[in-house]
Amino acid sequence: MGEVVNLRRARKAMRRQADATQASANRVAHGRTRAEIDADRAAAARRDALLDGARLDPGAGKDAEG
Repeated sequence: MGEVVNLRRARKAMRRQADATQASANRVAHGRTRAEIDADRAAAARRDALLDGARLDPGAGKDAEG
């Protein structure tokens, strides 16, 4: 005689496994690690700071010529 299996628990277990597999596939296809996201944000902040520091004042050149 075989082992008695609770079908509700078996279905839930199969569903959890399927969801975990799908989530793993989605992470590979679409996701990035937290470290990658933080590194991109830091690089953007450095780039913005560099560009803001090199910004020219539009009125500064007119006074010097006159």
